[in-house]
Parts: sequence; structure tokens; C-alpha cells
Amino acid sequence: MVLLPAQFHVARSFKKRLRTTSFAITVNHSFDEVMAACAAPRKGDSETWIIPEMRSAYSALHKFGIAHSIEISLADELVGGLYGIAMGRAFFGESMFSRVPDASKVAFAALAVQLNAGLLSFVDCQVYNPHLARLGAREISRLDFETLLFSAIKEDKEWLDSAFENDPSAWPYKPQPDWLVGLPRSAELVLGGL
Repeated sequence: MVLLPAQFHVARSFKKRLRTTSFAITVNHSFDEVMAACAAPRKGDSETWIIPEMRSAYSALHKFGIAHSIEISLADELVGGLYGIAMGRAFFGESMFSRVPDASKVAFAALAVQLNAGLLSFVDCQVYNPHLARLGAREISRLDFETLLFSAIKEDKEWLDSAFENDPSAWPYKPQPDWLVGLPRSAELVLGGL
């Protein structure tokens, strides 16, 4: 399941929330907090699939500049966000959370703005989810996904080749991609980019 350029669905109620709620958007300010919130069991569940070993691995990937978080705050309180892996012009979303209505959707919409601007090729949502389908993500064939993937990560090919040849402790730090640096930082900017 992927989100492609111009496919993010913006409901009227979501546009209104973007206009009337002062969500602030940050990148990589609270990676461990976002992971902890995503790892918390969902309502009605007693367990989570994000086990401590995964949290540790993703924290290490974050230190190398590979894993990133998008945080949504309201009145300086973390209320939503998502995390995933950035490679080239692709973002591989892992998980998202929301403590207030639409907070995780704002983070996802910020990625959609970068898609619409041509700075990001696709967001890999991985597993079918009705919520993401309502937002415009769709399933594609494996062949189509591979074509998108190879095109999106070609700018990171040299870095990837050297990373796979070395022990992970020797990996060079990977700077944030331009599309992530330029992510909109407010709900108004998200609305303007959709």
C-alpha cells in the first residue's frame, strides 16, 4: 500500500481542523517519544508489535540518520506523529499515533505536501489499512512497487552500497533528505500545500 503524488484525500472536516487548530510540526525532535507512543498498546489490545528490540534497532537507525520521526504538537504537548525510514525520495512509514483527533493525519498530510511538490516519490504504508485507504493510499502490484522503489532510492545508491559492505557501526551518518528538511512546520502550511 502506497501513497503517490496528488492522491491524498482531504476531507472538508480535516481542512477545517487544519484551519482552526494550531498544530506545530517538527522533524526528529522527539524520535524516542514518538516510538514509545507508537509502541503503546492500542485501545482494546494488551500487546504491541513494536517490541523493545525493534525500538532499540530503530533508535540506532535514527542516530545514523536513516530513521526519522514527524511530531505533531499542540500547545507544546506531543499529540501525534509517525516514524519510518527515509531512503532517497521514498519514505517507508512504520507506525503512527494520535492522542487528539487528526494529529497523526496531520503528520501524514505533511508527507503528502512533499509528494505534491515533487520532492518525494511515494510513501510506503506497507500493510493495507482502511484508515490509510480513506486518505488515498492504495495497493499496487509488486512490479509497480519495485519500479517506484528503484527510481526513488537511486540517489542513495552509493551510500547504500557502502553501508551494506561495512559493519553497521562503521556506517557514515546519512544527512536528512532535502524533502524532509523542507517539511511544512504548521497546519496552515500543510493546508496550503494540499
